[in-house]
Amino acid sequence: MPKVTAEYRAARRDEILDAALRSFATKGFQRTSMADIIAESGLSAGAIYGHFAGKRELVGAVAARTLEARRIELDARRADGGPLSPGDVMATFVDGMRHEPFGGILLQVWAEAAVDPEIRELVQTVLHGLRATLRAQLVEWAEAHPDRVDGDPEAWAARLTPVMLGLGPGFIVQRALVDDFDEEDYLAMLPLVLPH
Repeated sequence: MPKVTAEYRAARRDEILDAALRSFATKGFQRTSMADIIAESGLSAGAIYGHFAGKRELVGAVAARTLEARRIELDARRADGGPLSPGDVMATFVDGMRHEPFGGILLQVWAEAAVDPEIRELVQTVLHGLRATLRAQLVEWAEAHPDRVDGDPEAWAARLTPVMLGLGPGFIVQRALVDDFDEEDYLAMLPLVLPH
């Protein structure tokens, strides 16, 4: 029997995650069943369950993949120089989120997290990872610009991180619910309202 490579397993996982996202986008998170995801993927139930135990685990994997994509974008954006300003970090993050198919499903997952302890735990894990990513970016910028921060860079970053973390959901909520929301203006204002 041929050996399955890590690359093949990763590609199959991505294929399953993409099928789950399409199902969530079509039917909504709550109304999507594992049978729907299996049908959308065109794979066998065994192939799906060989990678994921269920819908909650799929959501966690989609969120982790989305967070990793944001980290890669931040690294690529700063490849030409020093640390990004807080506004540029947030603009990069939010711009990346608006191109994710998962973005529209986030509101549903957040609503579920308010009433489902398992989903809440998944969301908290992702938010802790996001918070750590943002905080590291802020500390690096603050250390490079001590004249622009109030006090110790670590303490300053700890205070600003939760504020910045709120800007992403604000964008996602308005984008989903406000008909005349201007995404471009929102992105353009982030570097102006945050320290730069």
